[in-house]
Amino acid sequence: MASFDFDQAEGLRRMLAGPKPRIFTFLSATSAEEKGAMLVNLGASLVQAGRDVLLFDACNATPGIASRLNADRTGSLLQVAREERHVDAAVQAMPQGFGVAAMLRPGQRNAIRDAELMLRTNTAFNTLAGRSDIVLVDAELDKDDSFPLPSLADGEIVVQVANTPESIKTAYTLIKRVNGELGRRPFSILVTGAAEKEAQLVYQNMAQAANRYLAVKLNSMGSVPADDHLKRAMQLGRAVVDAFPLAGASVAFRRLAGRFVLADTAAAS
Repeated sequence: MASFDFDQAEGLRRMLAGPKPRIFTFLSATSAEEKGAMLVNLGASLVQAGRDVLLFDACNATPGIASRLNADRTGSLLQVAREERHVDAAVQAMPQGFGVAAMLRPGQRNAIRDAELMLRTNTAFNTLAGRSDIVLVDAELDKDDSFPLPSLADGEIVVQVANTPESIKTAYTLIKRVNGELGRRPFSILVTGAAEKEAQLVYQNMAQAANRYLAVKLNSMGSVPADDHLKRAMQLGRAVVDAFPLAGASVAFRRLAGRFVLADTAAAS
């Protein structure tokens, strides 16, 4: 009887809590400009597809997406964890339709050293993530090959790679580092700045190497071609899907967003 009561209470809690947000933790083997363009345009495409989207800047050693969008002057998750700011003050609404939040503000680099403070920051992240359908995390690994917050490892890890030997090598190294820290788990690969056939070849070669040398399964998330409209849209402070809806990159981002939405719908059902 006690077990049945517990199951009922747990079922009710989950029902009231609503669907769990989809968290995608991105590691990039591309330039900061290409990474930023990918996150902004994917986020905007998901908004156009009817999803509530949060871009979360979890970078510590280098400036992340919040800095790139000049959205790093609001309250940080660290300040929420310290009870210096309310969680609502950590999110800045952007013209593209998504929200942006940062783990740290400028000047707070390497500030989360205490284990208890890290756990409180992680709790604040979970609270913030629970308010969105999809969370896109701009992440990087620390010197110990770990993510700064434990919850970032619980989501789907996506590695962004370009069609260059240097980028492919960096992407494989990132996978190897995460695999060594977290153990075997699948990764998704997103190829940017490459035609579809080139992207498929990059993915296939990486998948074969990861399977052979790491026993790791890679999944293809798709690709986005090189397109001058991307840079022009960023200069205008807009997403390419809004500024140039017929551009090749716009078509690719809408297709990519469609995959996210289908996965999100399947996870919620």
